[in-house]
Amino acid sequence: MKEMIVHSSEPVTLLGGGAALTTDVETAMALAPQCVAADGGAELARQAGVKLDGLIGDFDSVSPETLALTPAERRFHIAEQDSTDFNKALRHIDAPVVIGVGFLGGRLDHQLAALNVLVGYPARPCVLLGEIEIAFLCPPQIEIDTSSGDVVSLFPFGDVSGTSSGLRWEIAGLRFHPMGQTSTSNAATGPLALTMDAPAMIVMLPRAYLAEVTRALASAPPSARWPARAAQYRAPMQS
Repeated sequence: MKEMIVHSSEPVTLLGGGAALTTDVETAMALAPQCVAADGGAELARQAGVKLDGLIGDFDSVSPETLALTPAERRFHIAEQDSTDFNKALRHIDAPVVIGVGFLGGRLDHQLAALNVLVGYPARPCVLLGEIEIAFLCPPQIEIDTSSGDVVSLFPFGDVSGTSSGLRWEIAGLRFHPMGQTSTSNAATGPLALTMDAPAMIVMLPRAYLAEVTRALASAPPSARWPARAAQYRAPMQS
């Protein structure tokens, strides 16, 4: 088991070095007041006037002046170059859910890498906050009180099937794959319920659902969470 750097019984805000506003930090920290930065995310913390509970990364994207603002005992240097800063941070945070700010927007390759990390660590629930939407890995089951007309996009990062209620185009009976069937630009017809049989489906919802999704992921019972070795796991389909 990997040694955890940050332990919290409450949601944690994780800052990245991508496109984000200081108001995004405020929005996230209203739900997750403990704040950690992934390398260059410390610059965003500095702009927002936030003192970090932890700084994780290889420190190649943070200025010496900003680095010095975080006490040495709260800096956790991970030198390897085989993973992204987001990967280094998320895999070392033990919390009910993480809200990621500064990982959506900006460069497309960085956004794709961040989504890939969500799939790679299914036992670490995380919601990424973007300018107009949020993105998260769908757990085995989740219910969100969406409204009719809300955009709901589902994009698979692997072979996955599921069920739904509350979508204009329901997904039961479909097999999803990144090289095949997807369900982007779907729409809610009312409250949304989803189940998935594997940890491979990214869900995108309007930004307004950040608080509700964060609460749903944080309070989920064990049956609605992926186990640590979910990459080898496939849940029974639910009707």
